[in-house]
Amino acid sequence: MICLVVAMALWGSSFIALKVAFAELPAMWVIFGRMALGSLVFLLVWRWRGKIHYHAGDWKYLLGLAACEPCLYFLFEALALQYTSAAQAGMVTALLPLLVAVGAYVFLREQISRTTWAGFLIAMAGAVWLSLAGSADEHASNPMLGNFYELLAMLCAMGYTLILKHLSARYSPFLLTAMVAFVGSVFFFPLAFFSAPIPSSVSPLALGAVVYLGIVVTVGAYGLYNFGVSRLPASQASGFTNLIPVFTLLFAIVLLGERLNFMQMLAASVVFAGVLLSQWRGPRVVPAGVLD
Repeated sequence: MICLVVAMALWGSSFIALKVAFAELPAMWVIFGRMALGSLVFLLVWRWRGKIHYHAGDWKYLLGLAACEPCLYFLFEALALQYTSAAQAGMVTALLPLLVAVGAYVFLREQISRTTWAGFLIAMAGAVWLSLAGSADEHASNPMLGNFYELLAMLCAMGYTLILKHLSARYSPFLLTAMVAFVGSVFFFPLAFFSAPIPSSVSPLALGAVVYLGIVVTVGAYGLYNFGVSRLPASQASGFTNLIPVFTLLFAIVLLGERLNFMQMLAASVVFAGVLLSQWRGPRVVPAGVLD
């Protein structure tokens, strides 16, 4: 649970870093840069990867995992952040837990308690409230289109989480996270190369944002998230993504000088309350006659 909270904080900060990088660099070069840097980190520590035991037939799951994320997910997220604000894109992520919960119920046969459902709904309502309570962002040229792209990214994230839960029993979080970086580098390089030329000059701020995305977010956030998903049910682990909108706004306050109004602070409290409720597990009822 601690790993998942830290991962959500890193992902929340990534929206800010992406907006900073996109202001100076073409979107596809930013995504390729973060994937390439992440791949370099994994190559440097590859000797500590552990044993790899491929299971026959897993190629289709590994292919589906890579297609959902990083390929389609980052493609849609890059498009989203060109049209909507970082804060609004962060709000759309509140839909992910419900999408994963439904998907886990349908495909993984995970049982969802009423308390968990209630927590998800409360947290989602809080995230929507956060978005409605905020003022219009001048950097969001077409928020409806941008938020739609972010919704498509969340559908890809749902597929990633469900397939990851299936594969995490057989492959380590290290290997699965490294695969995200390696596949992303191969997938986004031709897109970046043919979409736009490399800028002749880049500010230290934009370059630092790409480095942060590649090393801290790609390696750190995905590693922590994959570890968390391997230890918790997919529907429960996905509930932590409701923290992303809150962390996004908090980082916007610290790094961009924005301020939360009173209604936004109340909405953020509702999001946290919903996440806590979704993770609540009541005491187990021990049947009569069971001693241990």
